[in-house]
Amino acid sequence: MDIGLFFGSFNPIHIGHLIIANYIAHYTSMDQVWLVVSPHNPLKSKGDLINMYDRLEMTKLATEHAENLKVSDVELKLPQPSYTIDTLSHLTERYPEHRFHLIMGSDNLASLKKWKNYEIILRDYKILVYPRPGFENLELTSHPAVTITDTPQMEISSTFIRKGIQNGKNVQFFVPDAVLNFIEAKNLYRRIGA
Repeated sequence: MDIGLFFGSFNPIHIGHLIIANYIAHYTSMDQVWLVVSPHNPLKSKGDLINMYDRLEMTKLATEHAENLKVSDVELKLPQPSYTIDTLSHLTERYPEHRFHLIMGSDNLASLKKWKNYEIILRDYKILVYPRPGFENLELTSHPAVTITDTPQMEISSTFIRKGIQNGKNVQFFVPDAVLNFIEAKNLYRRIGA
């Protein structure tokens, strides 16, 4: 099978993530999309991250009835910090029957050359890129490993949702109901800096 790997901290997962994952799973040649919950992106600050198992649970809740979307906790079991190339190598070895492809936003494509062993990623894997505003006409757009998709653009971020919760705003419809119920039950993102 062709598996698209959608890495993220999902802090929390929101409808923008789900629209991207669903689009890639149903409007491209991918058979499935695996949402890979990352413990910590080495290029981002760790300060805002809540417990990785809470983020994993929210991702499972968000996708439990979704067709062709799966949740992977592989990075929670690998050495940290987690580097994409190490995860790709691990999955390729563990599931030789699958062909793994990387899903990323054009903002990440713009910084790909900062990634560990990015040349090997471009050599050995295909990359499906969803557009992000302000990140068009990038150097790697024409690389043979890169495919730019027509994924709908969503101006929603996990930061926006966390700030909304901190400020007592209604975030219904930005996150699935099951995720919102989980956030409220565990009182997540309430404190400043969360």
